[in-house]
Amino acid sequence: MNLQALAIVLERRGYPASCYTCGGQMSSASFMVSLNENHLIRFLVSDYGITWTEMRDDRELMKLEGAEAISQLQELADLVKYSIAPCEAPALVTKTI
Repeated sequence: MNLQALAIVLERRGYPASCYTCGGQMSSASFMVSLNENHLIRFLVSDYGITWTEMRDDRELMKLEGAEAISQLQELADLVKYSIAPCEAPALVTKTI
């Protein structure tokens, strides 16, 4: 997954987003997106690990590490890929028989 491409797509859809890489081999990255006022997501990749942090009103709501952080980022990418606004994403899909 390309974090810079994800940031560009989110920016085009009206969500302030940024992505920075550092290091000679670009081994570290910082990705941030604001989903709405005072709701921020930060995804960090560094020598110390991978983290996903979700904040609202400057308070940490959720912090995930490793595979869980990557899974959450993939979910965000899928929402973008399938053009679903984050507030419209269903929490649970039910089927009526």
